[in-house]
Amino acid sequence: MAKEKEMKAIDSTDLEEIKASLKSGMVVRIYQKIKETNAKGQEKERLQYYEGTIIARKHGNEAGATITVSKVSEGVTVEKIFPLNLPSIVKIEVKKQYKVSKSKLYFLLDGYKKKLKVVK
Repeated sequence: MAKEKEMKAIDSTDLEEIKASLKSGMVVRIYQKIKETNAKGQEKERLQYYEGTIIARKHGNEAGATITVSKVSEGVTVEKIFPLNLPSIVKIEVKKQYKVSKSKLYFLLDGYKKKLKVVK
């Protein structure tokens, strides 16, 4: 119950502002509603988050705008593409921002060895 109240507390205009300000090089945590059915056929809803670095943002602020988020999980690079207008996205938290000079950071997928600097 408390989580549902917390989800409703986030105003849709705040989420839209955050979506508009997303850039490559940001480390974000994206909360998404997942609907599951168990063996009895009951449908349950839970929150799942995906945390990683934005390596690409495509199509600006159009209806089909997407971000590609990448993370390393157990030594394997995993990337996931999120449509920004997906209704199941509940909240987006920006953890930190790295200083980058390119808009597409696909070089991070190949095992970039240097450390990225954090913007203060």
